[in-house]
Amino acid sequence: LIAYCRVSHSSRKRRMFQSRPPHHIALSIVIPCYNEEACLEELYRRVKASAVAVAPDSHEIVLVNDGSKDRTWPMMQSLALTDPKLLVVNLSRNHGHQLALTAGLDLCAGERALIIDADLQDPPELLADMMAQMDADGSDVVYGVRRKREGETLFKKASASLFYRLLSKLTDVEIPVDTGDFRLMSRRALNALLALPEQARFIRGMVAWIGFKQ
Repeated sequence: LIAYCRVSHSSRKRRMFQSRPPHHIALSIVIPCYNEEACLEELYRRVKASAVAVAPDSHEIVLVNDGSKDRTWPMMQSLALTDPKLLVVNLSRNHGHQLALTAGLDLCAGERALIIDADLQDPPELLADMMAQMDADGSDVVYGVRRKREGETLFKKASASLFYRLLSKLTDVEIPVDTGDFRLMSRRALNALLALPEQARFIRGMVAWIGFKQ
């Protein structure tokens, strides 16, 4: 169960939508959030600047509140008062990162969708390069690959490396190593992902599975 809203910039009155607005949107940025009050304003500032740089008049930012226990949701609502291109989504409870992400992807309307986590470990400023890469070679998925993991313990780095390498041995589908959920997807790839019926979702594996040029 979700509630989602855009805010009319002229009237400052919140309006609820049962369906998405019909106008064309070039880019959606989808961000699941859980207890992010400490970084939400900085997250919005950097993501907004990156979106304006590549699609100033044709973008949307979708923030999904995954049952946060802090002030994340009221802060989202306050931000939406200032930006008509911001869609804020409130889940009925904590459903977990993958389902929160799925909710945002299902609601987004962009011809391309950037997935990024709220903790800013992945820099939104790479969006322009990812868009250029997609334009240059016609890819349907462009991944952000981590060169190094700053601020993580040696155990976390080693366990993450082991997980992805072990996973690649156990599956028939090649899942890119050292990637999180940070990626840019075309609309046709996103539609293929959303058509998959799984309820216990592992987005990273599912994106690799759908194929297309990645």
